[in-house]
Formats: sequence, C-alpha cells, structure tokens
Amino acid sequence: MSSSGLSGDPADLEQRCQRFGKNFIPPKKPKTFLELVWEALQDVTLIILEAAAIISLGLSFYQPPDKDSEVCGHVSGGEDESEGDTGWIEGAAILLSVVCVVLVTAFNDWSKEKQFRGLQSRIEQEQRFTVVRKGNVIQIPVADMVVGDLAQVKYGDLLPTDGILVQGNDLKLDESSLTGESDHVRKSVDKDPMLLSGTHVMEGSGRMLVTAVGVNSQTGIIFTLLGAGDLEEDVKEKKGL
Repeated sequence: MSSSGLSGDPADLEQRCQRFGKNFIPPKKPKTFLELVWEALQDVTLIILEAAAIISLGLSFYQPPDKDSEVCGHVSGGEDESEGDTGWIEGAAILLSVVCVVLVTAFNDWSKEKQFRGLQSRIEQEQRFTVVRKGNVIQIPVADMVVGDLAQVKYGDLLPTDGILVQGNDLKLDESSLTGESDHVRKSVDKDPMLLSGTHVMEGSGRMLVTAVGVNSQTGIIFTLLGAGDLEEDVKEKKGL
C-alpha cells in the first residue's frame, strides 16, 4: 500500500462513493407532534385523571328518578337543578387540565428533539479528520472520507470509520461503546489491527486504512439494526400495505 494515500482525483473518489457508499448514516425518522402527544397521553397519572373526568361528566348528566320530589313539591327542586347545571364543570376542568399538560409536554419534547437534531447536524458538518492524500497530510470533513483513505489517528480521536491499522505507536482504544468492556484495548499491526468506528483513541497514535464507511461500518450496522422496525414500516408505507 502506498504511504502517500489516495490521489484525490474527484472521479476516483466519486467511484469509491458509489461502490462502497458515503460516510453518512441516515438519522432516525423524527417523531411527529401527534406521535409525541400520543406518548404523553400514556402517562398513568393522566390516564387516571381522564377516567375520573369522564366518570364525573357522566354522573353530572345522569338524573335518577326522584319520587320524594313529587311529595315535597318544588321546594328542593331548585337546588337540585342548580347543582345539576353546574356539576359538569368539575369534570370539564379536569379534562382541560389534562389537555394543557399533554400539549405542553409534547411541545417541549418536540422543541428539544428539533434542537438536538440541529446541533447534531452542525457537529457532523464541522467535524473533520486527518487523512493522507497525494502525500500531503490534510483535514477533510468526516463525510468526505472514502474506503481506501489513509487516515491518521491520535489521542482523543473518535473514529468515524472502520479500518485496519497499518502503522501504530502504542495505540490503545476504548471500545466500551461497542463491547461494554471498560478496559482499554491495545492495537498493533501484528495483533488485533482492526479499528472500529465509534471507538475512542485513549493512547498513542497511528495510521489506518479505511475499510468501511457509513452504514457499512460497525456504527452504521448497529444504527441500522436499532432502526430496523422503522425501516420496515417505511417500506410498507411506500408499498401501500
């Protein structure tokens, strides 16, 4: 393998993108406001309040036959009618409170998700990584990395692609995000040279040959599996099932 990296020819880079994919993982489909409203309605406390409000409204409109009223005349009739006319207010007030809580909760969740996606998109656009092209060490956007790139890794880096270590200097990675193990894993050219996306460089430095990007990388595969249910639903919607 050439130590000068890729030539940087646009045609070659485009061909690699078409064949191996781009270094981009499609984000999960955002929830609509109505979906957030439905989730807010699943709260146990709100369900109890809704049931209490419905029962209260039902009882306020229910008027059982009263035989004593015929004997007593119209003396107590006025009080009963006034209580019946205003009895629905309690149930309506509970329902109105539930609606307000649900709308406020859903709006807050929607605003937070929108801000988070905007911040995540900005970070992805601004994140850059060091690669070697035409023998020059340059920094390019992570999304522009392709299979075959010669990337430099150093302490503090979050690996954006999968790769094979071709040159290392006491390199240790934190793979807890993938394996759950807290111990740092030593990497070397002769033993365990595979570097996976989503892992952090904790010690040392080195160079790796990019072997997988985007949805084909380890992080991309995990995200795809986590969103498999959503992808299946989207396919069914497109087919009209």
